Amino acid sequence: MTAVTPAPPFRMPAEWEPHEATWLAWPHERSDWPGKFAPIPWVYAEFIRYVSLHERVRILVQDTSARAGAERILRKTGINLAAIDFYLRPTDRSWTRDFCPIFVHDAQGRTVATDWIFNGWAKYANHKRDNGAARWIASKLKLPRVEPGFVLEGGSIDVNGAGLLLTTEECLLSPIQARNPGHTREEIEAAFARFLGIRKTLWLNRGIAGDDTHGHVDDLARFVDANTIVTVVERDPADENHEPLRENLRLLRALRDLRGRPFRIATLPMPAPIVFEGQRLPASYANFYIANRHVLVPVFNDPNDRAALNTLARLFPDRTIVPIYCGDLVLGLGTLHCMTQQQPVAAAVRA
Repeated sequence: MTAVTPAPPFRMPAEWEPHEATWLAWPHERSDWPGKFAPIPWVYAEFIRYVSLHERVRILVQDTSARAGAERILRKTGINLAAIDFYLRPTDRSWTRDFCPIFVHDAQGRTVATDWIFNGWAKYANHKRDNGAARWIASKLKLPRVEPGFVLEGGSIDVNGAGLLLTTEECLLSPIQARNPGHTREEIEAAFARFLGIRKTLWLNRGIAGDDTHGHVDDLARFVDANTIVTVVERDPADENHEPLRENLRLLRALRDLRGRPFRIATLPMPAPIVFEGQRLPASYANFYIANRHVLVPVFNDPNDRAALNTLARLFPDRTIVPIYCGDLVLGLGTLHCMTQQQPVAAAVRA
């Protein structure tokens, strides 16, 4: 089960803990944005403009030509290329949240890359290059690497850095797009405990409408501090999200932390449905990304943008809230959190 090296215990830091870098893959798979690919690199550039101010941005690119194209766009948007590290490593898609290593700390506070299996969300056959990215990155960074032996995408979990993990039954336990058929809830929880340092897994039920991943939690509910969870709600009873999100809110209010205390629960609205060529897209304000000094939030030119931004500003008083327009990006069935993976600063270094 262990690919190389360190034995547990491990701990997965919360996203708000200090980052050494943010990992991206420069967008290239045009079929993910049919007819609307042209603006996508510019959305990435706008995102990078803020993140690169306070942490390194590490970008996987297909080849030297793709790197040159990315550099041209980044220069035009005023980004300091000295803050960017390019890595020539082909990928199938650019959703690094789901195929990059999930970085953890070992007992000495050193960074370890956990290399989970990526199977294209149990849906797409062209995933082999993405599945090999975690191994490649760990080797390039000279980091120890462990193989838990389970399928897991980073977007299917969210942690508070103190032993708690949020996920959904729809994603990890459903026979539809089954990640780990034949494995029980208890076996999955045991893998979380061993490789991510999780002492309690908090299960929600269903994700949002239009979610191609079949229930990723990062479109649904997120930790914003060790004891606060923000979740999306749909006020319109006629909307297909209304009942599943109401059920998840009820579940969240019934959950308890490791000391038996209820969580502080905050809510975000949902934007009005976004539809392209008859397809409902998974637009959600919960798909924000917590960088070192900023929280970057997907917005959709919707009246609820302002309410979502104001709520997140209250929840993150020590970070600048930055709206990033994602009306085009979401056609690829993901937004800001989906396209990122944080690499935490080694705790041994911070000490």
